[in-house]
Amino acid sequence: SGLIGRSWAMVFAAGGFKVKLYDIAQQQLTSALESIRKQMKEMEKSGFLKGALSAEQQLALISVCTDLKAAVEGATFIQECTPENLELKKKIFDQLDLIVGDNVILSSSTSCLLPSKLFTGLKHVKQCIVSHPVNPPYFVPLVEIVPHPETDSSTTERTYALMKKIGQSPVKLNREIEGFVLNRLQYAVISEAWRLVGEGVISPTDLDLVMSDGLGMRYAFIGPLETMHLNAEG
Repeated sequence: SGLIGRSWAMVFAAGGFKVKLYDIAQQQLTSALESIRKQMKEMEKSGFLKGALSAEQQLALISVCTDLKAAVEGATFIQECTPENLELKKKIFDQLDLIVGDNVILSSSTSCLLPSKLFTGLKHVKQCIVSHPVNPPYFVPLVEIVPHPETDSSTTERTYALMKKIGQSPVKLNREIEGFVLNRLQYAVISEAWRLVGEGVISPTDLDLVMSDGLGMRYAFIGPLETMHLNAEG
């Protein structure tokens, strides 16, 4: 129920789904609910609240739980949002593997850990997938859907459909790859930015302007491939 978990809870509630927010500490859950309530009320007031339901209606869909078995009872989709620690995430999925049925989807928010490192050996591996959001998921809609080599295609399709239903912008990776796609693109830009500044070609401030007042404005609407396609004479 940290920042990513809270944001996911808000996104799912905005889509009209019942959400159980799980954590090991009750105080953490209490503060998470307070934070969610405050954010929803502020966004409702300013006209930025997502979904067709009111803030109170959305808040009513979110409950909290410190017992993992009770938290996942009746769930159709489980989104793990623990810190980016492989052993911790594996421990959680090992526990979930013992208590879930054959229809629930086990999804991770990891931004860099490969599905093969997270899910290999689980008896429900066909139901496992990575759904990597961009922080904060409530305002940035992209979700990278990354399958384990053994993930069933129906798991990918169901996850994709769910993300579309709650207003996110899912993309499907055909196979796992280090860094997924968003971070690979980001790393390439950052690497070149370091080089240009390091070689004295441009100042750090002006480098950032190239992106914020140049490329970034274009890429906020269309991607690099579409840009090339629409360029003069293609």
